[in-house]
Amino acid sequence: MSAPRPARLATADVVRLGAAGLRARPLRMVLSAAGIAIGIAAMLAVVGISASSRAGLDRTLAALGTNLLTAAPGSTLGGEDAHLPPESLAMVGRIGPVDSVSATGLLDAKVYRNEHIPVAENGSIAVLAARADLAATLRAGIARGRWLTGTAPDAPAVVLGATAAERLGIRAPGPRVWLGGRWFAVVGILAPVPLARELDAAALVDWSAAQRLLGFDGSPTTVYTRSREAAVEQVRAVLAATVNPAAPNEVKVSRPSDALAATRATDAALQGLMLGLGAVALLVGGVGVANTMLISVLERRAEVGLRRALGATRGQIWRQFLMESLLLSALGGAAGAAAGAVITAAWAWWRSWPVAVPLWALAGGLAATLTVGAAAGLYPAVRAARLTPTEALTT
Repeated sequence: MSAPRPARLATADVVRLGAAGLRARPLRMVLSAAGIAIGIAAMLAVVGISASSRAGLDRTLAALGTNLLTAAPGSTLGGEDAHLPPESLAMVGRIGPVDSVSATGLLDAKVYRNEHIPVAENGSIAVLAARADLAATLRAGIARGRWLTGTAPDAPAVVLGATAAERLGIRAPGPRVWLGGRWFAVVGILAPVPLARELDAAALVDWSAAQRLLGFDGSPTTVYTRSREAAVEQVRAVLAATVNPAAPNEVKVSRPSDALAATRATDAALQGLMLGLGAVALLVGGVGVANTMLISVLERRAEVGLRRALGATRGQIWRQFLMESLLLSALGGAAGAAAGAVITAAWAWWRSWPVAVPLWALAGGLAATLTVGAAAGLYPAVRAARLTPTEALTT
């Protein structure tokens, strides 16, 4: 008469056995799962924050446009500071694809909160003459107050950049500042201008008022121009020669949006570094799982021996312990994925970015978790399966 065949364990039975083994040691299970969770959370947070940053940059570029070009004076062949001719604005405006053009001019003046501030303490605030259409050309927002339009009732008008207003301690329009030896009324405060950061730390005076009151000669120091998107590179190629036909080599032409777009490369490099750190954390978590499972095998030798004596096969034993490892890792992976998503959402909310957690990152993180769990639990599971009933019950 042949020996009875051992009963087969269904997958659901193996899962229940694995879960029962974890519930028997809850504190150890939580600590081991935490190692996996930290690694997955770190990896997902890095990917999610980087993706949210790029989404925020794309939104900013879409709002500000990538068709802004600037022209500024460089240096002469003798190493001296070059100058742009006053008629450069009109010449640039005649370029066919150019939609709008404006400019600022640096003034030899300082701005102070009042006339009693020592001359040396100017807060590094530049004073610029600004064309009336500058805000529209740059798509600069007014955080409070208004732009340089109309006249102030008791003093000439000035608009402060966001940083300049903070340095002067001015939070709303209304106060007066001592600028160029006379009082100017603050009529507006700009929101930060990503494509023209030089305006953030500047006090802006109307172009004609600067000529009339501050000795401005009308020579621009920065020319801003908007062109049709399809023709930006063509305009860029001729802008220097148009601004200063006599010496185009003394003109520096730039595309401010390039600086913003260049942050993508920096983000990619940082993302690679942080993903490496997350992978190390995940590896450490895997070692913790392996250690937990190995100790569990040693502690449960009697249980293994008893089950083997009652007819459990080696395959059933190793599947039970491997399932415990997979469940432990899956628990840590799920917790890590949730934590990574929450961290990403919180950081994106704080930075006013769109929340972006790529699905491939979630799927890849969970797949990595199960792979680590399988690798970590394989040796302890095989070791448990190799125990004979006699060896397990007598040691």
